[in-house]
Amino acid sequence: MAKKITIGLVILLIAIQLIPIDKNESGPTEYDVTTAYQVPEQVSIILQGACNDCHSNTTKYPWYSNIQPVGLWLNHHVTEGKGHLNFSEFTSRPLAVQNHKFEEVVETVESGEMPLASYTYLGLHPEANLSEAEKATLISWAKDQMAMLASNYPADSLVMKRRSPPPAQ
Repeated sequence: MAKKITIGLVILLIAIQLIPIDKNESGPTEYDVTTAYQVPEQVSIILQGACNDCHSNTTKYPWYSNIQPVGLWLNHHVTEGKGHLNFSEFTSRPLAVQNHKFEEVVETVESGEMPLASYTYLGLHPEANLSEAEKATLISWAKDQMAMLASNYPADSLVMKRRSPPPAQ
């Protein structure tokens, strides 16, 4: 019985290698954050090394992403990350959303939520292990962008509108 289970698992592991994954390796850049915001070289280096793999339309996949189910798991992380914040499509969103995303960058980096610990386990993505100085640089940049928006746009255009609750039935 154990032999049949083992053979079944081996066949399953081989079979899932054949599942194609739609990789996130290119996409439009016309709405990239760099088209409307100043991104100093040091910030660009941090974004490229620690953020863009999950938060842009261009992911650099590690070799182990070709092994399933790891590739499926990584692809899920990328899709989820882009759903929360996509620097490649940043300026396509309303100003209030852009401002809010900068605020979220500050909050998640300050609290240590980003980058994800699972992304840096076992030294698999060492460039995502941000030093305190890199964290401070990224936080300062995001705050500077928020200040620039506040000085150039009316305050009410930078506030996320609350959705009204559905009508009671």
